[in-house]
Amino acid sequence: MQSRTEKPARPEPLDIREMGTPIDGEPQYSERRLFLQLHVFEECHDPTSIVEMLEKGSLNAVLYDDLNHPTGIGVLFLAEDPATLITETRSLLQNVQETLNLIYRPEITMIGRTYSSGREPNLEEWLINKPRKNVLNPDFPWAIWYPLRRKSEFYQLEPRDRGRILGEHAMLGRSYAAEGYASDIRLACFGLDTNDNEFVIGLVGQELYPLSRLIQDMRKTEQTTKYIESLGPFFVGKVLKQFNKHLPET
Repeated sequence: MQSRTEKPARPEPLDIREMGTPIDGEPQYSERRLFLQLHVFEECHDPTSIVEMLEKGSLNAVLYDDLNHPTGIGVLFLAEDPATLITETRSLLQNVQETLNLIYRPEITMIGRTYSSGREPNLEEWLINKPRKNVLNPDFPWAIWYPLRRKSEFYQLEPRDRGRILGEHAMLGRSYAAEGYASDIRLACFGLDTNDNEFVIGLVGQELYPLSRLIQDMRKTEQTTKYIESLGPFFVGKVLKQFNKHLPET
């Protein structure tokens, strides 16, 4: 007599919402995320037309002068719906290239989404408002943007060890923020980046030197010395104009 084979247990439904620290015992959940994408061009001799196009657009954006290229610019877009990064920015960027004959630099394109670690006391502030405020802050004219990828060994560590390593990195960033030297924008780009990067980091501040110094100091952390596979390319920009179309929620 053949024995019946047991049916495999039905897997639990996936929950891919962002989660924050529980409030009064109730967990915080959110399905909102902010997508940020940076496009870089060269041969921009007069940004006037680009400023006019961005002013007419509906997306929050930042126009940067490229520190490392004499005719370079960067355009950073922010949107909750990633589809608008295709529909609205494509029309704008094609217009820019056709009208001004700019040269696009796809190797410096960066895209990422905000994410939670599960420990955020105010989830909506972390996912939506804080990144928008930092990027569009008129007191932060300098920015450094770069992607990174960790080594596979990092993901094989025990959760406690990963937390300790990330904590060292985070404390360094918080110390710079507390002193008013630098604020960061941390984005995940798993499966979004053409070069298989995992994160995009933005550092913004009043002066450029502290941003560079923060990156220098982070090179000494355990995460960077042992578990970072690649960093960069780096885009260093100074704000030409910020376009704040939607005020952050309070």
